[in-house]
Order: sequence, then C-alpha cells, then structure tokens
Amino acid sequence: MSQATADRVSAESADPTPAWEGFAAGPWQEGVDVRDFIQRNYTPYQGDASFLAGPTAKTLRVWDTLEKNYLSEERRRRVFDVDTDTPADIDAFPAGYISEDDDVIVGLQTDVPLKRAMMPNGGWRMVEAAIKEAGKEPNPEIKKIFTQYRKTHNDAVFDIYTPRIRAARSSHIVTGLPDAYGRGRIIGDYRRVALYGVDALIADKLAAKEATLAQGFSEHWARYREEHSEQIKALKKLITLGEEYGLDLRRPAATAREAVQWTYMGYLASVKSQDGAAMSIGRLSPFLDPYFERDLDSGAITETDAQEMIDALVIKLRIVRFLRTIDYDQIFSGDPYWATWSDAGFSEDGRSQVTKTSFRLLQTLRNLGPAPEPNITIFWDPALPEGYKEFCSAISIETSSVQYESDAQIRDRWGDDAAIACCVSPMKVGKQMQFFGARVNAAKALLYAINGGRDEMSGKQVTEEGLFTPITGDGPLDFDEVWEKYEEMLDWVVGTYVEALNIIHYSHDRYAYESIEMALHDSDIVRTMGCGIAGLSIVADSLAAIKYASVTPVRDETGLVTDYITEGDFPVYGNDDDRADDIAATIVHTVMDKIKSFPMYRDAIPTQSVLTITSNVVYGKATGSFPSGHQKGTPFAPGANPENGMDSHGMVASMLSVGKLDYNDALDGISLTNTITPQGLGRTKEEQIQNLVGVLDAGFIMEEDEEA
Repeated sequence: MSQATADRVSAESADPTPAWEGFAAGPWQEGVDVRDFIQRNYTPYQGDASFLAGPTAKTLRVWDTLEKNYLSEERRRRVFDVDTDTPADIDAFPAGYISEDDDVIVGLQTDVPLKRAMMPNGGWRMVEAAIKEAGKEPNPEIKKIFTQYRKTHNDAVFDIYTPRIRAARSSHIVTGLPDAYGRGRIIGDYRRVALYGVDALIADKLAAKEATLAQGFSEHWARYREEHSEQIKALKKLITLGEEYGLDLRRPAATAREAVQWTYMGYLASVKSQDGAAMSIGRLSPFLDPYFERDLDSGAITETDAQEMIDALVIKLRIVRFLRTIDYDQIFSGDPYWATWSDAGFSEDGRSQVTKTSFRLLQTLRNLGPAPEPNITIFWDPALPEGYKEFCSAISIETSSVQYESDAQIRDRWGDDAAIACCVSPMKVGKQMQFFGARVNAAKALLYAINGGRDEMSGKQVTEEGLFTPITGDGPLDFDEVWEKYEEMLDWVVGTYVEALNIIHYSHDRYAYESIEMALHDSDIVRTMGCGIAGLSIVADSLAAIKYASVTPVRDETGLVTDYITEGDFPVYGNDDDRADDIAATIVHTVMDKIKSFPMYRDAIPTQSVLTITSNVVYGKATGSFPSGHQKGTPFAPGANPENGMDSHGMVASMLSVGKLDYNDALDGISLTNTITPQGLGRTKEEQIQNLVGVLDAGFIMEEDEEA
C-alpha cells in the first residue's frame, strides 16, 4: 500500500460517522455491540413474498459458468483441484473470480473456484492422504516443514492420548473426534467487520490486551496476551485480503453492498484459514436489512439489486470447499461444511426478527435452485408472521432445503442474537464458542456392558482387563442387572471421551488456533464443551425389550454375546408411549450427569447433543446386533429419531416422544428428522402449504408445552 493510500484510509477510518448516517444512535457506537445496533435499526416485516425479485441475468450467467466449468467437473471426479504448494492462510492466495461477471460480491477461498487448499496445521497425515486421494502428490518441501519443523494439532493429540483413548477410538465406541481436522463450531461475528471496520476491531483488541499489563504472571495471563496478539495479526491479514480485491476493510461499510461484502470477507478469512467441521456464518438478516432499507429508501438500489447481492453471497457460500479424506466424507455422509445461516425468531421485546432479507435468503432457493449449503435454519415460532410462515412452507415443499428449530427454547437460554453452529448447536454470536466433541456411541456402550468391555464386532477386550464383569448365564437378561452394568460402563466410556476432548482442545488451541474467528468475538467469552451421544433410540428400545419382554443372549464359542433372541411385545420409543420414552429421557439425563462429573478444559460448560444427522451410517457399520432387533452393521436412526421403521403412530407421536427429552440435558441441541411427501400434505399447493405450517406450529407448541 502506498503512503498516500495509507493516509487516505487512515483519514476515512478516523471518522466512521458517514457510514452510520441514517441509523438510530445507541451504545453500539461507543463499543462493539452488534446486537444493540440490530435492535435499534431493524424493521420487522409483516407482509408476504410478493415484493421479491427473481435472479438477474448476471446472477444466472455466473451460476451457469459455475455449473458448466466447475460443479459438473467436481461431481465427475469428487475433487475439482487441490493447491499442493501453498499452506492455507487468510492472505495466502491472490484474488480469484468465477467469471468476468463475478463482481457483485467477490472473494474465493483460493484463486480458482472449487480449488481446495491444504491446512496442515491440523495434521499432515490427513492432508497427505486427501491430496493423494484427489490424484495428486504432496509437495515434499511442505511435507518436510510439517513433519520435521512445525508440530501440528494432530501430532500433539497423539503425543498425549492414553492407551485407553486409543482403544476406544479404534473400536469406534467414540467416533469422529476432531483430532486430525479443524474442530469448527465457532461462529465469528462477521457482522463486526461491516459495522465497525477492521481498524476499530484492532484497536478494541489492543485495548483488551493492554488492560492486562498490571496483572502478575499466570498461565491464563500469558495465554490471553498471546491469543490477542494472534487475533490482531489475523485482523491485519484480513485488511490485506480486502486490498487484494480492492476493498478497504479498515473502515466501516458505507452501503448495503459493502455491508454484505465486508461481512462475507470476515467469513471468507475464516474458511481460508480453518477447515472446521462446521463453519457457520451466523445470523445476518436483521443486521443486513437496515442497510438495504436505507439504500432502498434513498433510491441508491432497487429490490432487484438487493436480491442480486444476497444471491451472489449465497453462491459464494455454496462453493466453500475443504480438503478432506474419503474416510472423513464417509463419517459425515458426503462433503458437508455447514455454512449455517440462522434466521427469523423473535427479539426479547416481542418483535419478530423476520425482515425482508429473511425472504430474500429463502428466495435464493428459487433463484439458484435447491442446495444443502448454506444450511438455512429457521427459528420457528407459531407467532411468526403468517406470510413468512407460508413462504417457508412453500420453499420447504419445493426444495427440501430448510431446517427448523425452536426459537422459544433457543431465545430462553441463549438470547435473541443466537445462531446455530452446524445443525442444532446454538450459541450467542460473538460472545460464546464451543469445543466441538463429536459423540459417543451410547448404543455400543450397552453391548460393552453386557460383554464386560469386549467389542462385539472384533471380540477384543477394549476396556482394561478385569475392570468389568460380563453378564453370564443362558437365561433371559435381567433389566436391573443390565442397567447397573450399563451405568458402570458409561462411567468408563464418558470419562474416556471427556479426557480425549480435553486433550484435543488443549492441542488445538496451541497448534491450530482460530485467530480470525476469535478476533471476531468479545475478549472474554463463554466456552461450552459440545458432547453428544449416538444410538439413543436403539438403547431405549433394547432396554424396553429387556424390561417388558424376554431377551436371551446368543453367545459365540468364546462366550461373547453376538446376538439376542427377543420374545414377546415391548414398547418402543417414538410412539408417545411413556414406558419407552421415559427410558430414552433417562439415558440422556444419565449421560449428561456423567459428563458433568468430569473437569473440562478451560472451565468449559458441558453440553450435550442428540445428533447424528449424517454419521449414523458409520456408527451402524461399527456396531453389532441388539435386543431391540436392530441388526449388526445397519445404520442408526438419525439424531433423536425413533428407530428406523419402529414409529408406527405417525409424525406427531414421534414429535411428542422427542419432546419428552429434557432440553436441559441436551443444551447443544436435539435433532428430529422427518420426511413428508408433498402429496401427503394435501391435493393442492395451497393445502400443502397450510398443512405444513400447521404441522410445524403444532410440533413447536407441543415442545414448548412439554418444556413448561
């Protein structure tokens, strides 16, 4: 940057008032407080979708170029391209564009669409395997650096892992741990880049760091100062990234287009430098909408322009890519990255947060066609404006690309500026982060309890020899004995799991710290430890079978129980039957209590999810047969769903069963996946829309009533 340019940028950054002209004043002008800006400036929208615009010719040309030149080729060979020479970083690549028309919202992860960057700070072995699986060879000099000179997160983790953790990991009772890739589940407050500009954010971080000067040395003091230095370096790299595209990110965004662009550049910096399991973008609509309203009112833009900007942003979110191995893709059943965009819900003062930009986001699914990313998550409440609920319903029916979560539950615990990281995990944007922890196989733990810690698939003794006594005898299983042994096994499984998570996050902070994402957080934040369980419905049904029917174990020649003979009827979870549903709720509560009993890295607050939207297939492959009738090697039901094919009383009954799980035991989220064909909702499109709204309203009303 020339001196003249530096002087100009400095002068513009010194007085942000022009960028804020027309906005309602408040505390947000005196310090970093995006929520206050939103609350004072957004306009709830009560109307319908009639104002929306279709795609512009430019949008269609850019999308067509992507499809013809990049996306179609990627589908043919899985990975379009990999840069094997440049370790990823915020400013590691020159500017890249989709086409000459790609000038509305600019910025690519690398210099070519869909070209993936290597992120070796997480671990070299996964990077090398992924490069080779993509048909390329790693650069030997880069390999030398990250195997001889630069320790990685993965190296540190395996230096610390105990034999017990290694055994649990290899037997798949704990699966998907983020010990070789970025942990994710951290939502940077990317809106701060637009509202304040990077110079002000750097000043804020410097002030926080210097405020510690009078304190004496402690490990916390040293870490705090070092992390703030890393954050400031990352923010300076963000300025460089902006300059690469001709953008002056040092100052606040002055227009709607700049607000979208600046916000995206903050997100782009994150996905350029981290390959987290979930890289969510947060809650943007009520923030961006005041910029759109101001520019629309002044005549600076039209509705078509506004929609084109959101379409362009979503195009960029749809082409985020990370370098992953085939094994990773199998764990997550595809190539997801969860660029989750949370929307709607209510403010604490009772105003809906539905804005015109909420509609514009959903309109992208028409203008660009359906897509899994960004994962659009609607914070649903029956009191949301009818026009918006009907539009959500229509888009869901057309595209199957919308997810719904309970606004009342989220707002009650996490406030009205919360967003979802990944699928169901809520957090306060910019004020909270999660230590992501995958999940334990709670179903497999039941089989371990019966077999005294031997793995039902391999026959190996996974727990320490003699630590647990298997159930013996040829008669039917006794429920009280099984439950007692299951609780004992959960102590071992959960303790091993939490120990692994503490090691992983200690190592990640040291060797793969998310400096730009954390730079877009408050200096003092809440940390949660996002634990989780898989196989809930299988355990619940199996324990119900043992309690209410007759279950006889089938042993091999070594005495290992490999199957079960179940005689008689028994209740199953997911049919609004308290006998089975109470068992499910007890399992979730028991696991959570055990998680809470262990110390957490950096004093994180332990939370739990009931979530396996994608990895349920991999869990099933690694797990044997059950008293419930679930067969060896077959997929688990996703999340908190009833066992596949066992919910005989319809969707409402399954929703009621899931509603009996105590959200206090699963504050990281509970997932229920349902499939409804449009024809099952009604004969006409209008009937289908209204009936889906009714189903959603009923489900969330029941959930709130159950919580009360």
